[in-house]
This record gives sequence, structure tokens and C-alpha cells, in this order.
Amino acid sequence: MAGGIGSRLWPLSTPDIPKQFIDVLGVGRSLIQLTVDRFAGVCLPQNFWVVTGEKYLPLVKQQLPAIPESQILAEPEGRNTAPCIAYASWKIQQKDPEANIVVTPADALVLKTDAFKETISKALEFTAERDAVVTVGIAPTRPETGYGYIHATEALHGQLVKVSEFKEKPDLDTALRYLEDGHYFWNAGIFVWNVKTIVSELRAYAPQIAGVMDELAPAFYTPREQEELRRLFPTCEKISIDYAVMEKSPRIYVIAEDLAWSDLGSWGSVMTQLKADEDGNTAIGPDVRLYGCRNCFVHTAEEKTVVVEGLDGYIIAQSADRLLICRLSQEQHIKEYSA
Repeated sequence: MAGGIGSRLWPLSTPDIPKQFIDVLGVGRSLIQLTVDRFAGVCLPQNFWVVTGEKYLPLVKQQLPAIPESQILAEPEGRNTAPCIAYASWKIQQKDPEANIVVTPADALVLKTDAFKETISKALEFTAERDAVVTVGIAPTRPETGYGYIHATEALHGQLVKVSEFKEKPDLDTALRYLEDGHYFWNAGIFVWNVKTIVSELRAYAPQIAGVMDELAPAFYTPREQEELRRLFPTCEKISIDYAVMEKSPRIYVIAEDLAWSDLGSWGSVMTQLKADEDGNTAIGPDVRLYGCRNCFVHTAEEKTVVVEGLDGYIIAQSADRLLICRLSQEQHIKEYSA
């Protein structure tokens, strides 16, 4: 899934080039490229599918040339994750009615890639033999209030266990209780299922979206597909897969591990992935010079010298003709500032 706009990482991420297509961490690979990289040995390039916005098609083709062009699906507009997943699933089912599918966001980070591959492989083995939906949980390392949580019936890592319920983003006291309890895991938005299962679940719990896909299906793999998609896709209910299926189905399992995962949903979360100096500062850029600064994060996307003096707890981010200077404590307002 590669259709988001990543507005909390402005000015680096913009609606024209959102964060999944950017080298956010300064490692020479964009987030969508890192996402594909971590599936090496699990999925062949010719078995990847990307769902993105129409305007991002050239970016996907440029950054992921090994993926067949016919498997890069272009949404005419964003309708949240349930229609996105339904569109890909209906198309895949026509091509391979027995397909086992992993759904993953294109803009998250996983550092423990070996553990990730093992987790995904276990989930695929499970769904290949059962009418089940698996969600990948992340063993929490702190009382995080920015993520949704999954409550499992057993506090077992690396094993498939039933999900009892999904929880919205908690306040700090609740997050502390979740951490102490041990039965709660972060919701990474990564799902594994057989195509027959997810189509059946969408028919049961999101019949409006399923009806649109049934009407669209005769145009799949024909010259009429994009025209019909533009006509029908915007009529889909705008809803997440969590609300549409995950919170309603009795077939949900979780497999949880510490995968060193982050959704990189804010500059603060990016900052935590980088090595800080003795004053707590982190920087990405060809020539960043900090004097008398503490707990600052600097990200410069272009070949420029940046000098910062005397700041404490600030984000300084630059891209093209845009510059952000913002207190880390106020980064939740960046979406408003960039509107």
C-alpha cells in the first residue's frame, strides 16, 4: 500500500512526493525500496503488487523497475485501506485463486529483517492451511500513545494466537497498563491471508465495497480497466480495513515479535532511528554543523551547508524551497502549519 501523503514529515514529504518515495533515513534507499528489500527470500519481485495513487505511477515504476507494470495499481483517489486491499485482492484472485497474500504499508521501517522474514513465513504457512486472518503485532518496548494496540488471548511471542480485540491509541496511563499486562502489541498494519479468505471477509463485513469490486471485475486485465476504475472506485465506502473487517471478524490471529519496527510517522520517530551525538543531536545532510545545540534533529535534503547555534529540542528540516523550524514538542501541529 503506497498511496499515503505523509503530511507529518513536511517539508521533506509532500503530496507530490510523499515519504514512501523518499530516502528519509539517509541510507540511499527510499522507504518503499526498503519495504521490497526486506521481503527478499520470501517473495519474488514478479509476485509483488503495489497499490498507489495515479500521480505516483511514474515514481513506483522508477524506484521498483523489477515489479511488472501490470501489477502497479493506480487508485483514482484515496478511499482508505479497505477499498485499496479489496481492489488488489479481487485482481489477484482472478490471476491466482489460491494466492497467499501479505499486505504491508510502503512507508514503515523494520530493522530486524531476519526476524521479520521468519514471522511472515510462519504467518503464510498458517494462512495457507486455514481460513484465518493474521495480523503482525509488534512487542512494545515503551508505553507508546501514538499507535493502536492488539489485545491477544495469550502473551506469546513468535506464535499464532487469537486476537480478542483491537484498541485505539491510548493515553499514557493506559499505555503503561498495556505494557505491564504483556498481552498487548502494537498494531503495525501488516496482514497475512489467503485471497479466498479476505474476499469472503469483505463480502461478509464490507458488502458495499465487495459489490463495487464485483461490478469492476469484468474489466480487469482489459483496456477498459482504468476507465471503469475511475468511475466505480470513488463510490467505495471510505473506511480502513481495521474498521471494515479486523474489528468484526472472529477469524483474527496475531503473531508478535520485537522487529525494531516504526511507522516513521513523525520527525520525532525518525530521530529515534538515528545515532545521536553526546548532546542528543541527530542530523542527516552533507554538511550539518551544530554549535551549542541539544536534542535537535536536522534533515537537509540538498547539497547545502547548514549551521545551527544554541537551539534545544528543535526540528530543522529543509527540502527544495521549503524550510521547517519547529519545536519537537509541537511537531503534532506540522500538518496544520503546512496546510
